Amino acid sequence: MPEAEGDRSLLDCRILVVDDEPANVNALLRLLGRAGYGDVEGITDPRQAMPSFRAHPSDLVLLDLRMPHLDGFDLLDLLRKEVSDDEYLPVLVLTGDLSQETREKALAAGARDFITKPFDLTEVLLRIKNLLEARVLHLQLQEHNRTLEKRVRERTRELAVAQVEILHRLALAAEYRDDVTGRHAERVGALASLLAERLGREKDEIRLLRRAATLHDVGKIGVPDGILMKPGRLTPEEWDRMRTHVEIGERILMGSGYPILEMAAEIARFHHERWDGEGYQNGLKGDDIPLSGRLVAVADVFDSLTHIRPYKEAQPVEEAVAYIADERGAHFDPAVVDVFLELAEEGILHRLDELVREGRDLWSGEVVPGPDPGE
Repeated sequence: MPEAEGDRSLLDCRILVVDDEPANVNALLRLLGRAGYGDVEGITDPRQAMPSFRAHPSDLVLLDLRMPHLDGFDLLDLLRKEVSDDEYLPVLVLTGDLSQETREKALAAGARDFITKPFDLTEVLLRIKNLLEARVLHLQLQEHNRTLEKRVRERTRELAVAQVEILHRLALAAEYRDDVTGRHAERVGALASLLAERLGREKDEIRLLRRAATLHDVGKIGVPDGILMKPGRLTPEEWDRMRTHVEIGERILMGSGYPILEMAAEIARFHHERWDGEGYQNGLKGDDIPLSGRLVAVADVFDSLTHIRPYKEAQPVEEAVAYIADERGAHFDPAVVDVFLELAEEGILHRLDELVREGRDLWSGEVVPGPDPGE
């Protein structure tokens, strides 16, 4: 009698017997029943085999080859179409014809083993046991692989969360000295991603931008406090030193194989370029400036204008919007300004602080939503 294998007993497996001879079917049902198999079905009309299999998928099929209406080869072909390529379904052929041609044809059609009529009872049970053991091991391996895949997905997600958390902390370190609100980086990332969404960018790119944009000013770590926190106007020499933060930021972030850091390095380098080519340090113009830099340029200036800094007071949103509109085609990409003005008209810019402050999954990469048009 078969013994239990792992968490699933061989005796629990479902066996389907298909033979047009009732005597053969009855003999096999009695044999399997005495051996302890409890889920066995016998079919003498081969036309009923596939409906039964679809309703109650089997772990093993005992199949006669010579039958009316549908022979064993027809059913093997139908089973092969029904079962996926990565599924192991053993088929034990019942036949009185064991010619080389028949064997090769049956094996090519998906048969796993053969029983010669008339049956040797001991041989039948041993072959059934061997095939069911292979079936159960296959199912256990599939379950094990699913478990491993789930663990890999979970671990990958944990690593992604940890990566984003580290980047978040790095962004906070960069802005902590000159951002009174402590959320400048978050707001820039949120607004840049909203602008990208309005421009029709792909969702994955938008998610990446939202995270990467938070590191746009990481190079300020290398700027002395005396310059960064100076309440008055900077001297030309101090401005030159301040401008080096784009190069410092790029050096900190460049050289990584991670897309988020690659984009962050790009943003750090280019977010102070101007559409008219008068920016620093690279003097790029128009579409030569990477889109990520053009998006963050608008988001960064808007947020800087509307929030207090050690050297200035905050401007009203309306004044900041007017300034950016005036700089369309000069400082800023016209297409980016156009979608920025759409957000302004819809009142989203007034709610940006609130949206960022209340974001429960702020670092997941989801785009900060605007108002629902249906509400």
